[in-house]
Amino acid sequence: MPLDIKKVALKVDVDTERGTRIGVPNLQRLFDQRGIGATFLFSMGRDNTGRAIRRVFRPGFFQKISRTSIVSVYGIRTLLNGLLFPGPHIGKRHGALMRGVAASGHEVGVHCYDHVAWQDKLAHWSEARTRQEVNKAVETFKDTFGHRPFTMGSAGWQANKASLSAYEEHSLLYASDTRGTNAFFPTMKQRHFSTLQIPTTLPTLDELIGRPEYPFDNLIAHYHQCIEQQSLNVLTIHAELEGMAFLNWFEQFIDASIAKGIHFIPMITLAHELMEHKKEIPQLELIQGMVDGRSGTLAMHKP
Repeated sequence: MPLDIKKVALKVDVDTERGTRIGVPNLQRLFDQRGIGATFLFSMGRDNTGRAIRRVFRPGFFQKISRTSIVSVYGIRTLLNGLLFPGPHIGKRHGALMRGVAASGHEVGVHCYDHVAWQDKLAHWSEARTRQEVNKAVETFKDTFGHRPFTMGSAGWQANKASLSAYEEHSLLYASDTRGTNAFFPTMKQRHFSTLQIPTTLPTLDELIGRPEYPFDNLIAHYHQCIEQQSLNVLTIHAELEGMAFLNWFEQFIDASIAKGIHFIPMITLAHELMEHKKEIPQLELIQGMVDGRSGTLAMHKP
């Protein structure tokens, strides 16, 4: 499938209330100034970030937080949301801000309802419980934007048969729950799903920073090398990282990329380009696997 390797589809995962309130406007200003369209995926329910404390038992978790300076990224209050303080309801509190993103011409979609709950508990939920969580996110999205979502991209790249089934019920144009190299129609346990999956193909910033094999001063060049090597380029950024703690670096990355002739597009543009060649999109099995630099298992397509 011919795809311009100079195109990078840009997806913004918004995990927290603070990221919504501060990181999203920062990124929106940057994109609007540069004439860039992006896809913003919002957490629609309560910010219960503090409950992620249970991840301390996950292999590789301490290595990740030591590299990303978690307190400076998220802030003390956010790290206590849902633990010592009631988690603020993001959709109800920041609906006007979210609508402003859509009004600027950016694509908006669902990241999740409760980010921590989805990332940490999806594998243990029943199909009914998973459907309930998806429905809550969709209904809050409808209340916020006045229409149904056309895309979802799960928290922590967590997906399974139950979540894929729930997506089917809402007739999404596409989803972005996985890691990999190819767009695909997922299969699981001999069931075929019709919602196109567009995986994140490029490494995320938090998977690279702080690692001696990826010097910070060389990260922009490293990303450009990755983009040149791949035919499908999908970059997931986070409102809390590129939109806040690493905003200056990300602005340099954007400008350096534009100077190299790289065009940033929203995910929906890529989805339409892919669906023009729908018959060429493979059916691939969705499996659980590891990604270098990230703790835990993630959803990905089988090679």
